[in-house]
Amino acid sequence: MPKTKTFKQRIADGDKVLLAEGYLFEFEKRGYLKAGAYVPEVVLEHPDQVVQISEEFVHAGSDIVEAFTYYGHREKLRIIGREADLEPMNKKALEIARGVADRTNTLMAGNICNTTVYDFKDPKTHEEATRIFKEQIEWAVQGGADLIVAETYPDYAEAKLALECIKKFSGLPSIINIAPHANYTTRDGYSFGEALHLLEQQGATVVGLNCSSGPQTMTEYMREVRKVCKGPLACLPVTYRTTHDKPQMQNLTMPDGSRAFPVNLDGFTVPSDDFHQFGLDCLEIGIQVPGICCGNTSRYFRRLALAMGRNPPAAKYSPDMSKHYIFGTDPTLRAVNTGVLRSKIAGAGTEKDAPHH
Repeated sequence: MPKTKTFKQRIADGDKVLLAEGYLFEFEKRGYLKAGAYVPEVVLEHPDQVVQISEEFVHAGSDIVEAFTYYGHREKLRIIGREADLEPMNKKALEIARGVADRTNTLMAGNICNTTVYDFKDPKTHEEATRIFKEQIEWAVQGGADLIVAETYPDYAEAKLALECIKKFSGLPSIINIAPHANYTTRDGYSFGEALHLLEQQGATVVGLNCSSGPQTMTEYMREVRKVCKGPLACLPVTYRTTHDKPQMQNLTMPDGSRAFPVNLDGFTVPSDDFHQFGLDCLEIGIQVPGICCGNTSRYFRRLALAMGRNPPAAKYSPDMSKHYIFGTDPTLRAVNTGVLRSKIAGAGTEKDAPHH
């Protein structure tokens, strides 16, 4: 295969660069990761599964293979007593991602995220966060990352620190994403547009939002962001139906009032058509790095890729109901199914259509 363009070249050329995430939730669903701490232990315990999902996302249209180092940092491993596995976990995740990227002629991203220690009012936590960022960034460089995705920051200040660390310890291009919160500002009081505009000015290659909000809610945010930010944008919503009143998946509640997050969100999933519309919205707004975060599946991502004008390998298996034995339109289908059975399923059957016993 010809060598792919670099991430910076693609962004400079105005290319759309699709990014599939959602490893945490998908592995939890498959029984390889524990909800709560959400540490990517699967990287060491079942690396074949990480290879498989990475390849699936490329098959569905992702241009980037992201190393599964999200929440694979020092603080998260400390919580579960596996800090000794910090370096092996990161290096194995990077090795897997680099291997898949090389085989599929895609880009490979190192990944850092919210540290869960950062307090913008406490300088001591800034030192802890810097240490966490530094070691993961340096491993990403050693592992051959083409770029760094830094994401899910509740504070502008932590996102800014992540960007500074990427510039200082790697020099790689960056995607810096803030996580939208229920009060429509960052935790340290910036509007999303203000925070992303500052990060843009400070040298981030791409800025954007990821996680927490569903595609329709996040699209509304991005329309406002685009009024402020003139450069490349990223947008990676979750797959759950959020609203103006409940703009985060963490706000969603069950009929009895209990919190649906994290393992009872299934009833809030959006139809795949929503990601077709999301893709069209991204084209309209001018989002260069569209993608999907928590809840992502290959089917959702294929719909996004197709809406963006792509033809990924998975497109070969897009639905074609013309051949369905009941609902199809192919003239060779049998009338006993397309006529009587179809009408009964639609609730239009009559007594004379009923079978005789």
